[in-house]
Amino acid sequence: MGNADHIKRNNWLQRLTGLWRGMLLTLSYTIRRGKRKNAGPKSDQYFEQVQGTVTLQYPHEKLPVPENGRYQLHVEIDDCIVCDLCAKICPVDCIDIISIKSVEDMGKTSDGTTKRLHAAKFDIDMGKCMFCGLCTIVCPTECIIMTDEYDRSFSDPKELIYPFSFMTEAEAEEKRAALAKSEAEKKAAKEAALKAAQEAKKKAEDQ
Repeated sequence: MGNADHIKRNNWLQRLTGLWRGMLLTLSYTIRRGKRKNAGPKSDQYFEQVQGTVTLQYPHEKLPVPENGRYQLHVEIDDCIVCDLCAKICPVDCIDIISIKSVEDMGKTSDGTTKRLHAAKFDIDMGKCMFCGLCTIVCPTECIIMTDEYDRSFSDPKELIYPFSFMTEAEAEEKRAALAKSEAEKKAAKEAALKAAQEAKKKAEDQ
């Protein structure tokens, strides 16, 4: 037998040996496998579980998430006073807000804060969000929160922009027109009152 044939034979033996060892290892795990309890990171025994399968049957199985976890944002728009603090503090400018001053009574939020502004637009771009949680801290009415949702996925990046205000453009224009009319009436009333005061002053001086 030549040297080349000997090397070729040894290569085949090594491959078969490696394949057999791999199959034995897989078989050993299959025989002694057990189901690992998905207690979650809050469990004292979480890091001590070293036996059993560790792969979750996602999405049917999910690990419990911590209560203080930073995940997808949600805005309870009925409790929003459109103060714009969340957009101002956001380090990546992922919150886009357009407000319109109200001319009618809008009521109060769930914590009793008076509402004076309409949210013509309230969008959060979760593709930009860095999940720092600063927006939830500065919100005076606590209307913006972080949920336990972390597994949303989309094929179109535009779908990562979450709209929380559903005011139509027509409704926004109606609110702007009402505001412009109210401001014009206030301005006219102020000018009329000023003119009346000036006339009264002049009349008093003439007497």
